[in-house]
Amino acid sequence: MSMLHAVEMGAGPPVAILHGLFGSVQNWGSIQKALAARHRVLAVDLPNHGASPHGPEMSYKAMAAAVAARLGEPMALLGHSMGGKVAMALALTRPELVTRLVVVDIAPVTYPPSLRSYVAAMQAVELREGLTRREADAALAPVVESPAERGFLLQNLRFGEGAPAWRLGLDEIAAAMPGIESFPAFRTRYEGPVLVVSGERSGYVRAANHELFRTLFPRAEFAVVPGAGHWLHAENPKAFLGYVEPFLAT
Repeated sequence: MSMLHAVEMGAGPPVAILHGLFGSVQNWGSIQKALAARHRVLAVDLPNHGASPHGPEMSYKAMAAAVAARLGEPMALLGHSMGGKVAMALALTRPELVTRLVVVDIAPVTYPPSLRSYVAAMQAVELREGLTRREADAALAPVVESPAERGFLLQNLRFGEGAPAWRLGLDEIAAAMPGIESFPAFRTRYEGPVLVVSGERSGYVRAANHELFRTLFPRAEFAVVPGAGHWLHAENPKAFLGYVEPFLAT
């Protein structure tokens, strides 16, 4: 796969941001800008997302290798959701490239296949010339009940001349979903500093996961962003940055 797309800003100790499933660098613009006051921040589009190439290689080890090739030097890693699993996989396979690790609202476990219906709903949207954003939203509504989640997904739909098109590699993502939901087994550990930040209203990181985190990441610390769900960086950015900025600065 050719090089992953990334947006860079700021100067200082380097940090890379990895978005979650269906996301892209643009979802992290405000956080990237905030961190760029003290860091050189590289926001990376993962395979089949944003402006990065499409291809069948979406295992966590393959995505971690693609990110490693894009980074080119050791840096701190911040990964949300699927991007958090990629960041953990990179720390466990290439620890020399990861100076410290921030895992955002995800655990190194297998999750239920609840998002496969989202992929199918997106694949089912009839991408005809003249399709409006409102019509695409209505097509997703029976499966994706939350208007905010539909808006998030529809950020990936490009409107221009001719029929709209998905930026996402939807077919590749659909085929990779069993792997995306799971997490590979590792016999290694990452000995560097780790901060696990979760949303108070999110069920992605549970107290029962802490022991597994500490097995793989002996220096793991845990923080909870109050009043926030899975998109904690967007829902309560001040509290999120209140944990992340001091951790990256130490």
